[in-house]
Amino acid sequence: MNEFDLIRRYFSRLTQGGEGVKLGIGDDAAILGLPAGHELVVTTDTLVAGRHFEVHADPAGIGWKSLAVNLSDLAAMGAQARWVTLALTLEQADDAWLAPFASGFGELATLHRVSLVGGDTTRGPLSITVTAMGVVPAGRALRRDGARPGDAVCVTGTLGDAALALRRGADLDGDALRARLDRPTPRLAAGLALRDRAHAAIDLSDGLAGDLGHILRASDVGARIEADRLPASKEFLRHLSAEMSRVALQAQGGDDYELCVCLPPDALERARADLDGLPLTVIGEITVERGLRFVDGAGATIAVPPHGYRHFDE
Repeated sequence: MNEFDLIRRYFSRLTQGGEGVKLGIGDDAAILGLPAGHELVVTTDTLVAGRHFEVHADPAGIGWKSLAVNLSDLAAMGAQARWVTLALTLEQADDAWLAPFASGFGELATLHRVSLVGGDTTRGPLSITVTAMGVVPAGRALRRDGARPGDAVCVTGTLGDAALALRRGADLDGDALRARLDRPTPRLAAGLALRDRAHAAIDLSDGLAGDLGHILRASDVGARIEADRLPASKEFLRHLSAEMSRVALQAQGGDDYELCVCLPPDALERARADLDGLPLTVIGEITVERGLRFVDGAGATIAVPPHGYRHFDE
């Protein structure tokens, strides 16, 4: 099977009927139409076997997650997801791997009405690069640089599930925590609901401490976070053992793909009402004093290194 057969067999169906797709898969490049008065939002992520996922991991889960991590970036910008491209580097064109990969990728794409409009295939060590594109009304995108002193620092959902699943490993196969790691939920609807209410936002991919730090630097502010208020799922609390640090897992673990937003306090009630039951938890406050500070229930500072995962740290 050559690369053209591969594309036709597994991915051509995902370009059909997409909004704004004037020309999709099958030509040298795609032609896309933007709605009047909107801007294009673009993000790219690469997942590498042995680094971002296990070589023998479920290919359907890999397909889902490779798209989910990109859609999460669009959610953090308050964008409506529309189109994606997919670049696959494969050691071989293996139907036993490609069929479930395409199924997982397509399942999430269909769920969010996202069209696959192009990409590339090549031979080499397994890696997956997805570029996702969305639209947002001009001047209304959520950004990192708008946080203001007095804003409530909030997170959607719960934190630490994926980090704990990675820590516990194979004994969690089939568990809800494992699903949070393998098939994260991009908070696209939440991003749209919060777009005109939040002052700043980011998706939590590399851990709360590191990702919130990006907002603080871009906005030239600080934050005080109450560790006891970090939201945890029942599954997280059930599997957490005494030798594990809850704060470390929730503040540094990564792979949550929840949204962290900075909201004026008077917008909280309406924001929660717009989220259709998705929890929005206040975990702290933006401060004039620079830096990120985690505190316990007594107000004492907790040592949490202020960065998340970094690819080129030794």
